[in-house]
Amino acid sequence: MKVAITGGTGFIGSCLVKRLLSQGHQPLILTRNQSAASRAFPNVEIVAYTPTKSGSWQEAIAGCDAVVNLAGEPIAEHRWTPERKQEILNSRQLGTQKIVEAIAQANPKPTVLISASGIGYYGTSETAAFNESSPAGNDFLANVCKVWEAEAQNAKNSGVRLVILRLGIVLGNGGALAKMLPPFQMFAGGPIGSGYQWFSWIHRDDLVNLIMEALTRQDMEGVFNATAPNPVRMSEFCHTLGTVLNRPSWLPVPNFAIEALLGEGAKVVVEGQQVLPKRTTSYGFNYQYPTAKQALAQILGSA
Repeated sequence: MKVAITGGTGFIGSCLVKRLLSQGHQPLILTRNQSAASRAFPNVEIVAYTPTKSGSWQEAIAGCDAVVNLAGEPIAEHRWTPERKQEILNSRQLGTQKIVEAIAQANPKPTVLISASGIGYYGTSETAAFNESSPAGNDFLANVCKVWEAEAQNAKNSGVRLVILRLGIVLGNGGALAKMLPPFQMFAGGPIGSGYQWFSWIHRDDLVNLIMEALTRQDMEGVFNATAPNPVRMSEFCHTLGTVLNRPSWLPVPNFAIEALLGEGAKVVVEGQQVLPKRTTSYGFNYQYPTAKQALAQILGSA
């Protein structure tokens, strides 16, 4: 199977590329940094592209069996200035639009598009529980996700099977967890914000497994929450992290400190949502790491 991947050198995509290679498949990486991608994957086909613009790169989609669209500007690494919010939106809306355009032009066409979205689709709540049939929220991230998914839906006009994965916080070596570890390692860890906000997560290996199933299972179509079946409150997650590290979890990071760093973007961290993968589990998907303790123990090497 030949699989075109956007975001193929990122935290999730690089793991997916390795999995595809290990199973004898042929990944094709679409990237803005061809030299870095070639260094990371010297034996993989690399195509340089500008995600938000049409171009000759789109011809590479022809002959691929599948496309996995993971690209998008990071959400919570910088303050949400008006310019930054536009970059976040454009990277997802226009990036997906151009992938769908490439699929429409391809001959032969891929049979499936797996397109990322986010659990930000649901908005935030300390009390509600959300599944795939829950309505969208109305804040900035919810609106980004709605637009992002609407662009992906256009792929169905080309007769392509579409799978949209609404990603939770992805845990692995790196990513969000890497930013949380240093305070704990210095015996100064603790919950972020109130600690009462929900933390909906997924182990990176489980996410890659879910993508692999979506590539091959013809009965998988539509929206699936890419989260573990056991979301936790932030305080519980940080307590579990401290236990696995054999470190205390006693020094909370107050909301105002995060807001001073991230501005409006702090809502990603200090607010949350309880997202349940109802449809994902109904399809019989088997999680290797269904609990936070299992996931953290494996990642941090004490499994």
